Amino acid sequence: MPERNADLNLDRLIHEPGRLAILTVLSSVTDADFLFLQRTTGLTKGNLSSHLTKLEDAGLVQIVKSFVRKKPNTNVALTALGKERIAHHWAQLERLKNLSDPGEES
Repeated sequence: MPERNADLNLDRLIHEPGRLAILTVLSSVTDADFLFLQRTTGLTKGNLSSHLTKLEDAGLVQIVKSFVRKKPNTNVALTALGKERIAHHWAQLERLKNLSDPGEES
């Protein structure tokens, strides 16, 4: 079997649509609370929670749970590793786009 070009290997943890949406939102803000992420990504509470757990376990996001006026609040921010990995993912997608465009020079 021929060896695959490294530019074609996408990070499956990040490339999954729900997690990509979460990381993209977080890359444009300092941090975000759970409800903001739910509204902006369109994910259900359970789905968002599951994706955040996977991203936290991988060290891409930091989750801080606290209380605001006696109500629970979950705040999420990208870690340095998360910022690096999402930037790399977008750069990789751009390289893939360029590979598929015959008019582009490599």
